[in-house]
Amino acid sequence: MDHTPGFLALVQDSRTRVREVTVDAFLDRLEAGERVVLLDVREDHEWEAGHLPGAQHMGRGILERDIERELPEKDTPIVLYCGGGYRSILSADSLQRMGYTRVESLVGGWSGWVEQGLPVEGTASNA
Repeated sequence: MDHTPGFLALVQDSRTRVREVTVDAFLDRLEAGERVVLLDVREDHEWEAGHLPGAQHMGRGILERDIERELPEKDTPIVLYCGGGYRSILSADSLQRMGYTRVESLVGGWSGWVEQGLPVEGTASNA
């Protein structure tokens, strides 16, 4: 997808404040037994088409409104992902401003995961 200059500038600004984690580093942490909430911030139709195993869904449009009900502990380790790693950076920045202290964005998001041939859940896993 071609992103507009304004959107990319917004993402780049947020990136200066947000920690990012690669797919490989994330998998290493899971393999080591680290407990992390994996949160998919994509649109409903994207989630329904397929998502990462063990992920929870809270679309970017409702994230800030609902996060404190679903994850009230602000020191909960959270890894956010979207389609390519842009919306998740913006989402992580928002959560940090809301007081969440252990938030990261998955580099490459869904696309990065799928490109590595990793398992997925949902209808995409039947493709």
